[in-house]
Amino acid sequence: MIQAVAILLICQLLGETLARGLALPIPGPVLGMALLLAGCLLSLRLAERVMPTAQGLLAHLSLLFVPAGVGVISHLGVLGSSGPALLLVLVASTALSLIVGVLVFVGVAHLTGDTAHPEEQQP
Repeated sequence: MIQAVAILLICQLLGETLARGLALPIPGPVLGMALLLAGCLLSLRLAERVMPTAQGLLAHLSLLFVPAGVGVISHLGVLGSSGPALLLVLVASTALSLIVGVLVFVGVAHLTGDTAHPEEQQP
């Protein structure tokens, strides 16, 4: 287990080093996860070694949200005064994300020529 945690942390460190050293706009942990994915795809032995520890971490991922919840509760006054604006921004950004997702999907469908409805396609 310690080796698996060390592998995970080394991948995160490499990702952080690449992100900061090359001034990339991608967060270091995301690059580290991409490196870990590439390593696991190239080496089944690495994937087998890391998988039980990674599954254990993922099973308890909800514990990482406890500090965020405590932070929200401790700053409830700020949330109360800025709550309506935060709610508006949250709803607007969600709606905008959905609209952009639909537009990208429709654009890709037009580019690939898959614009017919499934019931209109001939077998």
